[in-house]
Amino acid sequence: MQFVDESSIHVEAGRGGNGVASFRREKYIPFGGPNGGDGGDGGSVYLEADRNLNTLVDFRFTKNYRAQNGQAGMGQQKTGSAGEDLIIKVAVGTKVTDIDSLEVLGDLTEHGQRLRVAEGGRHGLGNIHFKSSRNRSPRQCTTGEDGEERNLRLELIVLADVGLLGLPNAGKSSLITAVSAARPKVANYPFTTLYPNLGVVSVSPETSFVMADIPGLIEGASEGAGLGQQFLKHLSRTGLLLHVVDIAPLEETDPVEDIKIIAKELEKYSDEIAGKERWLVLNKTDLLLPEEVEELCTRIVSEVEWQGAVYQISAVLREGTKKLVNDIAYALEQNRIEMAEEEAPVRASVDEDFEF
Repeated sequence: MQFVDESSIHVEAGRGGNGVASFRREKYIPFGGPNGGDGGDGGSVYLEADRNLNTLVDFRFTKNYRAQNGQAGMGQQKTGSAGEDLIIKVAVGTKVTDIDSLEVLGDLTEHGQRLRVAEGGRHGLGNIHFKSSRNRSPRQCTTGEDGEERNLRLELIVLADVGLLGLPNAGKSSLITAVSAARPKVANYPFTTLYPNLGVVSVSPETSFVMADIPGLIEGASEGAGLGQQFLKHLSRTGLLLHVVDIAPLEETDPVEDIKIIAKELEKYSDEIAGKERWLVLNKTDLLLPEEVEELCTRIVSEVEWQGAVYQISAVLREGTKKLVNDIAYALEQNRIEMAEEEAPVRASVDEDFEF
């Protein structure tokens, strides 16, 4: 299935049904009075997150969505039926923005979560509402209101705990293949990864996390070069970044310069992503002798003045990957505990404010 992470659509809620002016007409009751019923409310338009979807490709073919109109009222004080709501399924992780006002309407991050993006029009009133002591035979009624219309931009941002980044052919796809059941394309030429791939890494029966692999970055990616800029946004929801580096590149480039290129592109693209915790993963150690690996890795860490965690792995041979995923799982769990502890005092203070 084609991966599409951006699309625009037009949604229109249903119009409210008109109220009706009607009078009671029965034998032997010459002055029956008004009995016009109200119209029904128009249907609203909702977006609903569905974990069975992983792309927005359907919205490339269908652009316009409209909910059902409300039915007009009837005599005998009968209310018209309300229009049926329209539920549009989208992938989990979809961000919704109003194109005209640039307002972010919501972020659908959980399965089954719903967001109303267009409210149905209110119903019209029948003439029964206008009866009074001074107007016993009202002939006025009101029409239903139009439903909301919006032009929406849908933006899918994948949900993952860990994100992989690096130059093309650094071995990101090989790494996610080695530690999960994901099977992205792996080949010895650049840009084999054309769209994000997600893999679930199972550390134990009770512990797992989601890893995301995005297309490789190149110099100038933040300005639109290559595929990187289009997919860098998918790293915004990750809690940890793994910077994968090829320590024995075929082009004989310097791994130190490769690391600096990626760091520079992240800073240009987003301070938020650049500020995330990042671990250095030096890959393809199987292509060098053990003593060469140690010497090269020491030089790399020293020259880039790396302050975070550093790992030496061979994704192809799965050497060093077990320790890497175990440390990731531990770090993610510690982050969850710290976040829970930070939220606990806030919840406690709120509870105290409501004590009587």
